[in-house]
Amino acid sequence: MFKSLNKLLTKAVYAPIIIAQGRYVKKVTPKLPEAAGKRTGITGEGKKIRLLIIGDSAAAGVGVDDQSQALAGNLVAELATNYQVDWLLLAKSGHTTLDSLKMLSAQPQQTFDIIVTSLGVNDVTGTLPASAWIVQQQDLITQLREQFNCQQILITQVPPMGQFPALPQPLRRYLGVRASQFNRKLSTLIDSQVDCQLIDINGQLNAEDMAEDGFHPGPNIYHHWAEIVAEKIKSQYSSK
Repeated sequence: MFKSLNKLLTKAVYAPIIIAQGRYVKKVTPKLPEAAGKRTGITGEGKKIRLLIIGDSAAAGVGVDDQSQALAGNLVAELATNYQVDWLLLAKSGHTTLDSLKMLSAQPQQTFDIIVTSLGVNDVTGTLPASAWIVQQQDLITQLREQFNCQQILITQVPPMGQFPALPQPLRRYLGVRASQFNRKLSTLIDSQVDCQLIDINGQLNAEDMAEDGFHPGPNIYHHWAEIVAEKIKSQYSSK
Protein backbone atom coordinates (compact mmCIF):
# COMPACT_ATOMS: atom_id res chain seq x y z
CA MET A 1 0.00 0.00 0.00
CA PHE A 2 2.78 2.46 0.94
CA LYS A 3 4.63 1.72 -2.30
CA SER A 4 1.53 2.59 -4.34
CA LEU A 5 1.00 5.72 -2.28
CA ASN A 6 4.59 6.82 -2.85
CA LYS A 7 4.18 6.31 -6.59
CA LEU A 8 1.03 8.42 -6.63
CA LEU A 9 2.71 11.19 -4.63
CA THR A 10 5.75 11.12 -6.92
CA LYS A 11 3.54 11.42 -9.99
CA ALA A 12 1.62 14.30 -8.42
CA VAL A 13 4.86 16.17 -7.67
CA TYR A 14 6.60 15.61 -10.99
CA ALA A 15 3.64 15.75 -13.39
CA PRO A 16 3.52 19.58 -13.65
CA ILE A 17 7.31 19.71 -14.17
CA ILE A 18 7.22 17.02 -16.86
CA ILE A 19 4.34 18.72 -18.69
CA ALA A 20 6.10 22.09 -18.57
CA GLN A 21 9.37 20.59 -19.79
CA GLY A 22 7.57 18.79 -22.60
CA ARG A 23 6.09 22.04 -23.83
CA TYR A 24 9.43 23.81 -23.54
CA VAL A 25 11.32 21.10 -25.45
CA LYS A 26 8.71 21.13 -28.20
CA LYS A 27 9.06 24.91 -28.48
CA VAL A 28 12.87 25.17 -28.53
CA THR A 29 13.94 21.96 -30.32
CA PRO A 30 14.90 22.66 -33.96
CA LYS A 31 12.32 21.29 -36.42
CA LEU A 32 14.45 19.26 -38.80
CA PRO A 33 13.05 18.30 -42.22
CA GLU A 34 12.59 14.78 -43.52
CA ALA A 35 15.49 13.57 -45.65
CA ALA A 36 15.29 14.51 -49.31
CA GLY A 37 15.68 11.98 -52.08
CA LYS A 38 13.92 8.99 -53.60
CA ARG A 39 11.42 6.96 -51.58
CA THR A 40 11.03 4.12 -54.03
CA GLY A 41 13.15 2.32 -56.58
CA ILE A 42 14.70 -0.91 -57.84
CA THR A 43 18.42 -1.51 -57.42
CA GLY A 44 20.94 -4.34 -57.20
CA GLU A 45 21.26 -7.74 -58.85
CA GLY A 46 20.27 -11.24 -57.82
CA LYS A 47 17.14 -12.69 -56.33
CA LYS A 48 14.37 -10.10 -56.23
CA ILE A 49 13.08 -9.04 -52.82
CA ARG A 50 10.28 -6.55 -52.26
CA LEU A 51 10.90 -4.28 -49.29
CA LEU A 52 8.57 -1.86 -47.50
CA ILE A 53 9.69 0.53 -44.76
CA ILE A 54 7.02 2.30 -42.72
CA GLY A 55 7.00 4.61 -39.75
CA ASP A 56 7.72 7.96 -38.19
CA SER A 57 10.35 10.69 -38.50
CA ALA A 58 13.23 8.25 -37.97
CA ALA A 59 11.96 6.09 -40.83
CA ALA A 60 11.58 9.29 -42.89
CA GLY A 61 15.25 10.13 -42.32
CA VAL A 62 14.94 13.21 -40.12
CA GLY A 63 18.44 14.08 -38.95
CA VAL A 64 20.25 13.58 -42.27
CA ASP A 65 20.08 15.48 -45.55
CA ASP A 66 19.33 12.68 -48.00
CA GLN A 67 17.64 9.28 -47.98
CA SER A 68 20.95 7.72 -49.02
CA GLN A 69 22.20 8.54 -45.48
CA ALA A 70 19.00 7.40 -43.76
CA LEU A 71 17.66 3.96 -42.86
CA ALA A 72 16.10 3.30 -46.26
CA GLY A 73 19.14 4.27 -48.32
CA ASN A 74 21.62 2.43 -46.10
CA LEU A 75 19.46 -0.68 -45.96
CA VAL A 76 18.90 -0.82 -49.72
CA ALA A 77 22.64 -0.34 -50.30
CA GLU A 78 23.44 -3.20 -47.89
CA LEU A 79 20.96 -5.55 -49.57
CA ALA A 80 21.75 -4.57 -53.17
CA THR A 81 25.10 -6.39 -52.99
CA ASN A 82 23.18 -9.69 -52.85
CA TYR A 83 19.69 -9.00 -54.14
CA GLN A 84 17.64 -6.96 -56.56
CA VAL A 85 15.71 -4.75 -54.14
CA ASP A 86 12.30 -3.36 -55.13
CA TRP A 87 11.65 -0.94 -52.30
CA LEU A 88 9.16 1.62 -51.01
CA LEU A 89 9.30 4.02 -48.05
CA LEU A 90 6.04 5.15 -46.41
CA ALA A 91 6.91 7.37 -43.46
CA LYS A 92 5.96 10.73 -42.00
CA SER A 93 7.22 12.86 -39.13
CA GLY A 94 4.94 12.79 -36.12
CA HIS A 95 3.25 9.53 -37.02
CA THR A 96 2.00 7.34 -34.21
CA THR A 97 1.15 3.68 -34.68
CA LEU A 98 -2.49 4.63 -35.20
CA ASP A 99 -1.50 7.20 -37.85
CA SER A 100 0.44 4.55 -39.73
CA LEU A 101 -2.49 2.14 -39.56
CA LYS A 102 -4.67 4.80 -41.20
CA MET A 103 -2.02 5.58 -43.83
CA LEU A 104 -1.60 1.92 -44.73
CA SER A 105 -5.35 1.47 -45.09
CA ALA A 106 -5.22 3.96 -47.98
CA GLN A 107 -2.59 1.91 -49.83
CA PRO A 108 -3.51 -0.65 -52.49
CA GLN A 109 -3.23 -4.33 -51.66
CA GLN A 110 0.12 -5.61 -52.91
CA THR A 111 2.93 -7.99 -52.00
CA PHE A 112 6.09 -7.24 -50.05
CA ASP A 113 8.48 -9.95 -48.90
CA ILE A 114 9.89 -7.88 -46.03
CA ILE A 115 8.45 -5.02 -44.00
CA VAL A 116 10.47 -2.90 -41.57
CA THR A 117 8.72 -0.67 -39.05
CA SER A 118 9.88 2.27 -36.95
CA LEU A 119 7.16 3.42 -34.56
CA GLY A 120 6.66 4.21 -30.91
CA VAL A 121 8.45 7.46 -30.06
CA ASN A 122 5.36 9.59 -30.74
CA ASP A 123 3.22 7.13 -28.79
CA VAL A 124 5.63 7.33 -25.83
CA THR A 125 5.61 11.14 -25.83
CA GLY A 126 1.81 11.12 -25.83
CA THR A 127 -0.57 9.79 -23.20
CA LEU A 128 -1.27 6.36 -24.71
CA PRO A 129 -0.81 3.53 -22.17
CA ALA A 130 1.64 0.79 -23.11
CA SER A 131 -1.21 -1.76 -22.95
CA ALA A 132 -3.18 0.16 -25.60
CA TRP A 133 -0.08 0.59 -27.78
CA ILE A 134 0.51 -3.16 -27.86
CA VAL A 135 -3.04 -3.71 -29.09
CA GLN A 136 -2.31 -1.24 -31.91
CA GLN A 137 0.96 -3.03 -32.70
CA GLN A 138 -0.90 -6.32 -32.97
CA ASP A 139 -3.43 -4.61 -35.26
CA LEU A 140 -0.53 -3.31 -37.35
CA ILE A 141 1.02 -6.78 -37.69
CA THR A 142 -2.34 -8.23 -38.71
CA GLN A 143 -2.85 -5.49 -41.30
CA LEU A 144 0.63 -5.96 -42.74
CA ARG A 145 -0.02 -9.67 -43.20
CA GLU A 146 -3.44 -9.26 -44.76
CA GLN A 147 -2.74 -6.26 -46.96
CA PHE A 148 0.81 -7.00 -48.10
CA ASN A 149 1.14 -10.80 -47.88
CA CYS A 150 4.57 -10.37 -46.27
CA GLN A 151 6.88 -13.17 -45.15
CA GLN A 152 9.08 -11.27 -42.68
CA ILE A 153 8.17 -8.33 -40.42
CA LEU A 154 11.04 -6.57 -38.67
CA ILE A 155 9.84 -4.32 -35.87
CA THR A 156 12.27 -1.78 -34.45
CA GLN A 157 12.17 -1.22 -30.71
CA VAL A 158 11.48 2.22 -29.28
CA PRO A 159 14.91 3.90 -28.97
CA PRO A 160 16.42 4.57 -25.52
CA MET A 161 14.73 7.90 -24.94
CA GLY A 162 16.28 8.13 -21.48
CA GLN A 163 19.53 8.95 -23.30
CA PHE A 164 18.24 11.65 -25.67
CA PRO A 165 20.39 14.78 -25.18
CA ALA A 166 17.49 17.11 -26.05
CA LEU A 167 15.48 16.03 -23.02
CA PRO A 168 16.06 17.63 -19.59
CA GLN A 169 15.53 15.78 -16.33
CA PRO A 170 13.10 14.59 -15.04
CA LEU A 171 11.39 14.46 -18.46
CA ARG A 172 14.25 12.37 -19.86
CA ARG A 173 13.93 9.80 -17.07
CA TYR A 174 10.14 9.69 -17.40
CA LEU A 175 10.21 9.07 -21.15
CA GLY A 176 13.04 6.57 -20.74
CA VAL A 177 10.92 4.56 -18.32
CA ARG A 178 7.92 4.76 -20.66
CA ALA A 179 10.04 3.60 -23.62
CA SER A 180 11.31 0.64 -21.58
CA GLN A 181 7.74 -0.31 -20.61
CA PHE A 182 6.67 -0.20 -24.26
CA ASN A 183 9.67 -2.31 -25.28
CA ARG A 184 9.02 -4.99 -22.67
CA LYS A 185 5.48 -5.44 -23.92
CA LEU A 186 6.68 -5.35 -27.53
CA SER A 187 9.22 -8.09 -26.84
CA THR A 188 6.52 -10.31 -25.32
CA LEU A 189 4.26 -9.71 -28.32
CA ILE A 190 6.96 -10.48 -30.91
CA ASP A 191 7.90 -13.71 -29.12
CA SER A 192 4.43 -15.03 -30.02
CA GLN A 193 4.60 -14.04 -33.73
CA VAL A 194 6.44 -16.56 -35.90
CA ASP A 195 6.91 -14.18 -38.84
CA CYS A 196 8.12 -11.21 -36.75
CA GLN A 197 11.55 -10.29 -35.43
CA LEU A 198 12.60 -7.53 -33.07
CA ILE A 199 15.25 -5.02 -34.12
CA ASP A 200 17.17 -3.84 -31.09
CA ILE A 201 19.38 -0.81 -31.75
CA ASN A 202 19.41 0.21 -28.11
CA GLY A 203 22.55 0.61 -26.10
CA GLN A 204 24.69 3.49 -24.99
CA LEU A 205 24.05 6.43 -27.29
CA ASN A 206 26.90 8.79 -28.06
CA ALA A 207 25.58 12.33 -28.15
CA GLU A 208 27.84 13.12 -31.11
CA ASP A 209 26.08 10.42 -33.15
CA MET A 210 22.69 12.08 -32.72
CA ALA A 211 21.30 14.71 -35.07
CA GLU A 212 21.72 18.38 -34.16
CA ASP A 213 18.31 18.44 -32.47
CA GLY A 214 19.45 15.84 -29.92
CA PHE A 215 16.33 13.81 -30.63
CA HIS A 216 16.84 12.04 -33.98
CA PRO A 217 19.51 9.67 -35.30
CA GLY A 218 22.56 10.97 -37.11
CA PRO A 219 24.29 9.23 -40.06
CA ASN A 220 26.24 6.74 -37.88
CA ILE A 221 23.12 5.54 -36.07
CA TYR A 222 21.19 5.15 -39.33
CA HIS A 223 24.07 3.12 -40.79
CA HIS A 224 24.28 0.90 -37.70
CA TRP A 225 20.50 0.40 -37.72
CA ALA A 226 20.53 -0.61 -41.40
CA GLU A 227 23.35 -3.09 -40.81
CA ILE A 228 21.36 -4.86 -38.08
CA VAL A 229 18.23 -5.04 -40.25
CA ALA A 230 20.19 -6.23 -43.31
CA GLU A 231 21.80 -9.02 -41.29
CA LYS A 232 18.36 -10.25 -40.17
CA ILE A 233 17.12 -10.23 -43.76
CA LYS A 234 20.21 -11.94 -45.19
CA SER A 235 20.16 -14.66 -42.54
CA GLN A 236 16.60 -15.59 -43.54
CA TYR A 237 17.00 -15.34 -47.31
CA SER A 238 20.43 -16.95 -47.62
CA SER A 239 18.88 -20.28 -46.66
CA LYS A 240 16.18 -20.12 -49.33
